[in-house]
Parts: sequence; structure tokens; C-alpha cells
Amino acid sequence: MRGRFFLLLAGGALLLLSAETPKTILDLQQFRQTNASPVRSGQGREGTATLVNLNPAINVWYLLQITWKDGAPQTAWHLENPHPHEAKLLLDQKYPAGLVIAEGQNRFRCDLFGGGSPGVLEQGRSSPFIYYPLCDGRLYLRNPAKGSRTALEATTEFLRDHVWGGEKVIGVFHNLLGERYRETAELRDQTPGTAHSAEATLDERPLPALIDPQYAARRVASPSLGIALASADAEKNGLIPGEWYAAAGNPGVFVSLMELAFVAPAILQGYRNLANNPDKIEASSLCYLVAFDLDQLAVGYALGTEHPRVDWSDRVTGLMRNAALPGPDGIGDIEPLISTGLIRPDDGRKTVAAFTAGFKRNHGAFKSGALALRNSGSHYGFIQDGVVFSTLQPGLATVFVLDDNSVGMKTWIEADNILLNKIKYARQNGVSLVEFDERAGVTIPGPLVARWSQGNWSGSVDENLRTLRAGAAMQSNHGKHFLIYAVFSDGTPSAMARVFQAYRTSYAMLLDMNALEHTYLAVYRRAGAEMSVDHLLKGMSVLDKSGSGDAVPRFLGYPDNRDFFYMMRREAKVGKP
Repeated sequence: MRGRFFLLLAGGALLLLSAETPKTILDLQQFRQTNASPVRSGQGREGTATLVNLNPAINVWYLLQITWKDGAPQTAWHLENPHPHEAKLLLDQKYPAGLVIAEGQNRFRCDLFGGGSPGVLEQGRSSPFIYYPLCDGRLYLRNPAKGSRTALEATTEFLRDHVWGGEKVIGVFHNLLGERYRETAELRDQTPGTAHSAEATLDERPLPALIDPQYAARRVASPSLGIALASADAEKNGLIPGEWYAAAGNPGVFVSLMELAFVAPAILQGYRNLANNPDKIEASSLCYLVAFDLDQLAVGYALGTEHPRVDWSDRVTGLMRNAALPGPDGIGDIEPLISTGLIRPDDGRKTVAAFTAGFKRNHGAFKSGALALRNSGSHYGFIQDGVVFSTLQPGLATVFVLDDNSVGMKTWIEADNILLNKIKYARQNGVSLVEFDERAGVTIPGPLVARWSQGNWSGSVDENLRTLRAGAAMQSNHGKHFLIYAVFSDGTPSAMARVFQAYRTSYAMLLDMNALEHTYLAVYRRAGAEMSVDHLLKGMSVLDKSGSGDAVPRFLGYPDNRDFFYMMRREAKVGKP
């Protein structure tokens, strides 16, 4: 049931509002397919099974609901298909004991109801495994998990939820931490040697940054860089500013170091109406960048066990908030679906890196500006495995992965909704840092980079925007495409934009900020059964846990409360070495 009404604003403008009824997460899945069939347990109980393929084009997530005729409460099971291109789950009236998994012409019967008591599903739900294998490993049952959080996260959430004026306290707290992570480069003179490893030619690497010529013969060294490099010369003598160096033991992963002061003067002097001038502290703060070759690596995205939520952000004005709804999409939680905050085991074996995603829901909406007066405050949208948790909103910076694993990054518009049934993953976070100006043929700062409140850039309560920040960008070189993740040790959106301009990216967006746990990135090097964990900044290692004397990496080894991206090694294509 949907209704509309108009509100007359000062100046005569009309604002269109929608009155909607509360929904469930299933109601948001417009492409879902539902089938029902009789089922019978091993003890003779009879009932009805309803199987929902939440997005058939993606074919990863299913919801199985069982209603027994004896009046017992309905049960729901969140199932995950690890082979979406080869297998499909079916109900068959001729097989009331469970599911049928169709793999081409082959059919595999999966007994979920016909066994003893407790049944297979009940055994899986009570097991300690977050991903419980079913049907000889052809299927996973997703189980609830408690995500890890740091003391900083726990404290800030307590202040927000329970302390009057908590948001202001948090703002001051972050302001005090603002320069805690600031780093400056150690500049060294160029020394004879091989600047790059032979593992990657110039055409295989991302484009280098456009820098001030006075720094072209210098080297940058950082004691905090935690990713091992393939170049022994770079490890010993430092990196040329803006150049890319292959990561050791990880083809398709590259590292670069930069400061705003190194950027080519023509970039810093251009489009000054769109970006603020940096202060000396910001200009000399170090930036760390990692690039991933999308020909070799695929992008994944997963929700944390708690964040981002789907309820209302506190930033939304009363005018935009419908008190009759638990959240902007009509939902206040994601039940009966389960977010695990953990990479699935079979994907984990292919994962070469993981990094944190965007803002929590509380900060993921607009308090002022044009976007604050549209679409219930323009809450940031996100999609996992083809399932919409929060609607993608026009005007927001969006990174997305389609069903063919191609990656895009752009400002979302209404016309882009035609892609929704093909989107495997998507995450919105604020507005653009840089965009490509087709007419001028150059990368320019986004239109709201210098507008603190309208861009929802966050920072301290006194509008001090300089802090630890992370961002993502897209870049192309000789037909190769790269996803770049960057951490600015003490920067503003304007500084981020200038650096991404220097690296000739086609689009860039802010991710998270203010602490190492919010800007975390780890790279995994494997040698047989051994795995080494390299952190972009060595201090990020405190986010990992240890077990039996070994490091247990965040997102890969244990569930986390925050959402994240991860990079997986693509399978070799047939006909290629």
C-alpha cells in the first residue's frame, strides 16, 4: 500500500513525500522467485517448504521457510549457493525429504528433513560453524555470529546510544585523535639501482602520479609501510613518489607512496573553485596507495554482523523521517537473513586482500544540503550477493560489481536502476571526490569536495576536516583496469581529490575514516600451506587476533561487526597460460 502527498515549502516549492507501510527484507527483493512444495520429516511430520531465490540472476542467496501442519512456529534458514553459475536449488514434490540441486543435466538430492531428530538443519544451526556445509559441501547454511569490535568502536557506540550529546563528545574525541596517525615521508636522494621489479612492466602497472619535477629524483621511505615489495632496491632505498611497485608474492597488487606536496603544480592550481587550498600539515602528510589489477583479481563485498544497519540515521531531519517506518526502506532489521561479517571458506582460499568499507548507518545519510531533502535523506545504499539491503540512491558515489564480475564506480542516477538485477555487490558512501570531465578530457574534483556539510564529509564538530581517511578509486592504463585503495594519514577531502587527480583516476570516493580499524587493509601472501599477513600500515596488525601462536586476520579468520571489501584471485581463463 503506497500513498503520496505534497508539502508546501517556503518560497512555494513543492516537496513530494511517500507514505509507505513497514516491510520485510524480502519485500525489497523485486526479482525474487518463490516456490512451495510439501515436505515430510523422518518422524512423519508434514508441512510446506517455501524456497525463495532472492535474486535468480545472481543465484547465490536462498531463503528456505518451513511451516509444519502441527502448528509449530515457522522456521527459516538462510542458504548460500557457492556455485551460482553451475548449480540451482529446487523443490520437487516427488522428493519431500529435502532439496534438489540441479547442476546441468545432473540432479543431486539433498536430504534436509528426512533424517533423525534433530534434523540436518537443526544440527547445522547449533554447530559452531558460521558457514555450515550441507549436501556434501554443495551448499552452506549461514549461521548468526557475533562480530568483533575494538575498544574505540565500543566506546563510541556507547556514547552515541546512551550519553546525552554523545555525538558531540565523539566529535571532540576524534578531533583529539586527528593527528595521532599523521605521518610524513623521509625523503632520500635517488641512488643507482633497479626502481621496479621485473615482475611487472610499465604497461602492467597502474599509471604513475603526475608529480612536481623537483621530486622526480627523490625517494620516499616509510617505516610504517607493512606490505613487502618485490623490488629489493625499493625495500632498501625507498620508493619514487607516485610510482607503483609490485607487492611481493602477489601478482596484480601494487603499492605507491605520495604526499600532496609532491603533486604537479598544474593540478594544485587548477579548479580552485572546487577544492580548498591545503595547509602545511596536510600538504606534508603521507598517503599510502594499493592498486589491484582487475584482470587478475575479483572484488567481493560483505556486510558486517552489525553494520551498516538498515534503520534511520540520526542525521536525517524530521521532515524526511517517516515515524511510521522503522527505516527509510520500510525495514528496521534484515531478519530472517543473516550477515556473517566473514568471508566464506571457499572464497577465503582465493582471497589476497581485504579492507574496510564505508560509514555506519548513523553517519550514512545527509543532514543538510540538497541530498538531505531527497529520498528520505539519501541514506547510503548497499547490496550483497544480489540482495538489496538499502536502496541505491541517486546522487551518491557508488562502487558496484556486476554478475560478470566487472567493476564500476560512478555517481548513481535513476537510469542506472536498469542494472539492479545484475548487480552482485554495491556500496554507496557520500559523493564523488573526483570525476572525469569528458569535455576537458581530465579528472577534476567532485562538485561538493569543498562543501563540508553538503558533502557529508564528516570530521570534528568544529569542522576540522583533516584526519585519517581512506578512499577508493578507479584507474585505467593500456586497457587494464585497477581498483585503488588509499589511506591518507592526515587529510581533507580536497587533499584526497588532488592526489587522486595526480594518479589520473576516472572516479574516486570516500570510504571510512578516523582510526586504523576504519581504514584497515591487509594483503595475504601464500606459499604452499603457509600464509603471511601484510598490513598496509604496520599498526593495523593490532586489529588481527592470535590463536595457537598464529595470526588470525580480520574478516578472513573471524567475523567482524563492520562491512568490508575483499579481493579474490580469478581463475585462469581457458586457453591462457
